[in-house]
Parts: sequence; C-alpha cells; structure tokens
Amino acid sequence: MDKKRIVSKTVSSAVLLSLVLTGCSSSNSTDNDGTSAENTAQTNDAAKTNDAGATNGEKPKEKVTTELWVYKFEDYNIDWYTRYVDEYNKTHENHQVNLTVVPGDAWDTKIKAAQAAGNPPDIWNTYYGDIGARQATGQILGLDQYTTPDIWNDLLDNVNKMVSIKGDHYAFPMLVEPSVVLFYRKDLFKEAGLDPEKAPVTWDELFDYAKKLTTGDRFGLQMASKAYDYSWTNWGLQVGHLGHRVISDDWSKATVADEQYLNLLNFYKRFYDAGVVPKESLGGIKALAESKVAMQISGSWEISELRTTYKDMADNVGVAVMPSPDGDYTKATATLGGWTLVVDSKSKHPQEAADFLSWFIGGDPKIMMDFFQKGHFAKFPTRKSVNDLISQDPASANDEWRKLITDKIVQYAASEPLYPWEVSFAFGSAVERSLLTGQDPMESLKQAEKEINDIIKLKELAGTNPALQTQ
Repeated sequence: MDKKRIVSKTVSSAVLLSLVLTGCSSSNSTDNDGTSAENTAQTNDAAKTNDAGATNGEKPKEKVTTELWVYKFEDYNIDWYTRYVDEYNKTHENHQVNLTVVPGDAWDTKIKAAQAAGNPPDIWNTYYGDIGARQATGQILGLDQYTTPDIWNDLLDNVNKMVSIKGDHYAFPMLVEPSVVLFYRKDLFKEAGLDPEKAPVTWDELFDYAKKLTTGDRFGLQMASKAYDYSWTNWGLQVGHLGHRVISDDWSKATVADEQYLNLLNFYKRFYDAGVVPKESLGGIKALAESKVAMQISGSWEISELRTTYKDMADNVGVAVMPSPDGDYTKATATLGGWTLVVDSKSKHPQEAADFLSWFIGGDPKIMMDFFQKGHFAKFPTRKSVNDLISQDPASANDEWRKLITDKIVQYAASEPLYPWEVSFAFGSAVERSLLTGQDPMESLKQAEKEINDIIKLKELAGTNPALQTQ
C-alpha cells in the first residue's frame, strides 16, 4: 500500500506503511482455486468436530463471535478477506468472525471511540512501525500463550524480529512491502545507448544513467522530492550503508550530523543541482509509464498498477535493487513496511481470536498465496512455507520481478524504525532545506541534530527503545 494513500497511519513510530493466489499440484481433483477437494473436506470435517467440541458426550462449547476490523484497501484485498472469513465461519460453528471494513479516513475516530467505550474489536490491522508503541501502552496482547511455536518458526528471520518484543510475539505479519525499488524503461535505455538488461547498481552509475536519459521533455530519474519523502525512503540505506539511524540505538542522542549523513544529503543534492530529477513529484508510476521520467525509485506497491492500469507497458519495464554507494545488494537498501493483525488487550475472547489468526494468517499457505497472486506480487510473503509454495507454482516462480525482489531486496531489507516520526522528519527537513534554500549541508544536519535532541528530551525517549527492552 502506497504510504501516501494512508499518511495518517504511517506517520508515527515509522511511516505507514504501509497482501496471497492458489495453485498447488495434486493428484486429487481440485476446484478452480487449485484447492484439493479431498483435503478441504477432511480439514472442514475436522474443524467442525473440534469446534463443536460435542463428541464423546462432551458438552458443546458456547458459541463465540469475535470482531475483525480491517482497513479498506484495494478491492481484491477486501474480496480476499471476505472469502476466507466466510470459509472460516462455515467450518467453525461455535466461533464466528464478524468482518468490518473501515475506510482509512474514518479509522482513527472509529477505533478510538470503540477503545474508549471499552468495546474495541478483538482483532484489527496495524503496521510494523506501530507495534512497539501499542505494546508499550498495553493495547495489544502477547500471542505466544495462545499459539504454537510452529506459527513463529515459519516466519522469515527479519520479519520475526519485527513482530517480537521482550521474547513474545505481538502481531501476525501478513505481508511486507519493500520501500524502495528501482523501476526503469527498457526502451528508453536502448534509445540512450544503455543496456536494457543492466540497471545501475551504484550511486555514481545511477547519476551517469540519469544524465544520459535526461532530455528536453524527460527527466532521467524520479525519486524523493520533499521533506516527507526524504524522511523515510532512505531508512534502508541508513541501516545497510550508513551504519546507523539518525538516533542512537538507545534513543539517547541524535547521530545525524556526521560524514555518513552528509554523503546521503549530498547524494540528493547532486541529482537536484544537475537538473536530472524533477523538483516536484510528477506522480507515481504514471510518470514512468507516460515517459515523463526514464527511471523511478518507488515502493513495490507500484507493481500492481503497472500490471493493471499499464499492463501493455509492463513488459517494457525493468525492476532492480535501489543503487547504493558500493552496489552491494546484500546490505539493506530498503525497509519492509506492511500490515499485520493484532489481538486487542481488552478482547473477551483472546484464545478464539488467536485461533482464527492461526488458521487465517499462519495456517494453510494457500490462503496467503491466493492473496499475493491476486495482487500481482506487489506485496511479499512473511512466511517460509508461503514462499516455498509459490516457488512450486511455475507461473509464480518464473515471475522475474517477484524473484528479484524476493531474492535481492526482501531478505536483506531492514525493519522500519520504532521511534517517533518527528525524529525522521528532522532529517527529511534538513535535506529539503539544503536543496531549496541552499543552506550548507552540514549546517542543515546540525540543525536537525538539535531538533532531534530536543525531541528526545521533550518525549523522554532516552532508554525507551522497545527493541532493547528484555523485561
């Protein structure tokens, strides 16, 4: 999900951030979604027996209803939720899940009102960067007591860390979205005498390509162009190539006024001063499709629009890792944003809520595979078993964009920061000041350093990083 579409949800501990198709070979007959009819019947029969709990003379379990609230994302996303909630309800007589879709602009008001009334939904969406703050204020439950270890052992290692605090898991991760990917037009590469199968990998190469691709009516590259974007699109580079974030790990002091961050600010300034990037955003992937730019740095979510709105152009677009100072893709260039489902601490039925999530998000990998295929692999799995299943499906396994992003970006990407958004925005503002007003880059960084230290003092951040809390 493009962070700009739900800004209010991605500007806090991180930035919003901002999820699955079927098909598995089987000797048994399958339905149109590739699900084995025999296996489904066996699973459903077992679920009904276990759910009812009325075998061997036992007293039937009391019927329970849990509330699930989700953001109104793409149509395919909501269709997917609806399908599997309905399927769960049909196979679990004594536990029903009530799905409510909440528009993004109404989310804050609706959920705050429900929480204030002491009647929040049992299960709801949040993003990775928000988990630490929700856990610290006691709004969400630790899930290990309600689940089995195999749920968490199946997670990708970097994703497991993103949902873990103090040795417990606080969210079921649904998907990840790499924050920065390089998209480029192969035909415009050819026109400029560049190899369309060889994307730039270093900052110097990116600059050289951008100069060659810039014409009187086209910019060579589009990337971040204002303080908001400068604040989050480089989070991965900060971790992987600068060696530290803008604040110390224990959140006690700013670490932004140094040579590493000066190099990053000057990276933006070099392109800006040369006129090879637009000074104002020309829009999303539309600018690339309409030849207003020849290369674009954006999130993986652009893939969905490329393969729907601009599907005739998709074959002419290349995808690559965001270039870095040394071109080493095994060091993070992106962060992993995305969405999770959590259990509210005031849920009256936490076990049932966790059981549903174990079935829905942590169960049959075909459920999540269905989501990713429907979304044209604009978002990526958090579970090893889902990746394994996708790799067994020929069409999915041969998807070059999916394979490159999975192999070279997702597994090396960093987590989004947990500190308040204002900390990141101080650096983004420093970049913008230097570019727009001509302020000396180091002086601008020193101003950001003071702003961050003021934020640390005001919000009493020192020593509060939840990632470092063990008790």
